Amino acid sequence: MTREYFRELVEEAIDTIPLKFARQVRNLAIVIEDEPSDELLDEMEIEDGDSLLGLYQGTPLSERGFGYGNALPDRITLFQFTIEDDCDDDENQIIIAIGETLIHELGHYFGMTEEQIMDIEERYWRGEPAPEDVEEVGQDAPAPPDPREPED
Repeated sequence: MTREYFRELVEEAIDTIPLKFARQVRNLAIVIEDEPSDELLDEMEIEDGDSLLGLYQGTPLSERGFGYGNALPDRITLFQFTIEDDCDDDENQIIIAIGETLIHELGHYFGMTEEQIMDIEERYWRGEPAPEDVEEVGQDAPAPPDPREPED
């Protein structure tokens, strides 16, 4: 898959994540790299056979004080080849994996606990939009594609 097409899938996945995440993000870059380096995997203590699909680097909103400012953007890195391999190159699965990864890494950006992130991810896995999104926009609330739907 080309980088350009993967970027299109990232944009499509962004449309599936809860509105809270999409609307409240400021000064954050989403970067696509092929795969994590061996050094990064070692630093993150990722075991052989495990995958690192994405990484948040920056200062979580919950840790920013009054004097925080004039900083480079925080960064979420998505690892394209790792995501593709993890999804057996299935486009719907790739969109879902990107969405899940963005939710997880944005959770770190917002300073959420792993438990809070898992609650949101579990709803996403079940294909359920965030309740607050349903209240706001009804049935047009963002949700992931059904993984059982055939690709076009």
